[in-house]
Amino acid sequence: MRAALSPSRAADFKQCPLKFRFRTIDRLEEAPSPAAARGTLVHAVLEEIFDLPAAERTPEAARALVPGQWAALVAERPELAEMLADDASLSEQSWFLAAEKLVDRWFTLEDPSRLEPSQREVKVETEVDGLVLRGIIDRLDVALTGEVRVVDYKTGRTPAAGFEGKALFQMKFYGLVIWRRTGRVPDLLQLVYLKDGTVIRYVPDEADLLALERNVRAVWSAIEQAVAARDFRPNPTKLCGWCDFKPLCPAFGGTPPDLPETIEIITPEAETPPSPARP
Repeated sequence: MRAALSPSRAADFKQCPLKFRFRTIDRLEEAPSPAAARGTLVHAVLEEIFDLPAAERTPEAARALVPGQWAALVAERPELAEMLADDASLSEQSWFLAAEKLVDRWFTLEDPSRLEPSQREVKVETEVDGLVLRGIIDRLDVALTGEVRVVDYKTGRTPAAGFEGKALFQMKFYGLVIWRRTGRVPDLLQLVYLKDGTVIRYVPDEADLLALERNVRAVWSAIEQAVAARDFRPNPTKLCGWCDFKPLCPAFGGTPPDLPETIEIITPEAETPPSPARP
C-alpha cells in the first residue's frame, strides 16, 4: 500500500470511508458536474491572467480568456462538452457568462496588477515519517520581505458560520507541507470565495500545524485499519443525495464491487478536485 495522502482524499475518508474507497482504491469514474467544471474553468483563467503584463490584467482581459480556456479543457476532457450539451438549462453563452461573473467578482477582491505570484498551480509534496503528503496550491505569494501567503480560490459559497473547518483543513494541510519542506510556517492562509465575494484569512502557527499533523496521522492510521480489515463503511449524511456512488452504496441498497486482492492507495501527484456537493 502506497503511503500517500492529499487533503481531498483525507477529507473523503473523514466524510465517508466508502466514498474514499470508491475514489482512491476502486478509482471509479464520476460524471462531470457543471459546478466542478465551472470551477476548473475559472481557476484556469485566474492562473492564465498572470501571464499578461501587470497593466493588462483587467476584467476585460480575463473575460476574453474564458472561451479559449474552455476550449482547452474540452480538448483534454471531451465529456465536458457532452455535459454542457446534455443540460437543457445551459447554453454556451450562459456558461461563459456564469464563469465571467465569477472572474469579475475576483477583481473586486484582489488587484492582479499589484500581484506577482511566486508560483501558480504549484504541486507541493513532503514526507513525514514515511507518509507522503501532497497537494496542489492555487497560488503562492512571497513578499519582498519574505512573508509567504497561500491562496486558494473557491467558486462555491462561503461556508456558514461554524462550517469553515473543512476548507481550513485543506489550507492547514498545505501550510503543514510547506512548513515541513521549508522549515517556515506560512504567514497567511487565504481563501477567496468568488460566489459571494468573501475572503477568509487565517494566520497559522506551529501549534496549529502540529495539531493538523496529528489529525492527518490519525486519518492515515484509520485508513490502514480499514485496509487491514478490508472494511470501508458508508457514513450516510445529507450529502449523499449528490454522491455519484449512491447506486453502489449498501446504505441505499447498492452493492460495491469486490475489493482488489492487493489494495493500493492511489493519490496521484496531480488530482482532479472532487465535485462540490452543491452547485
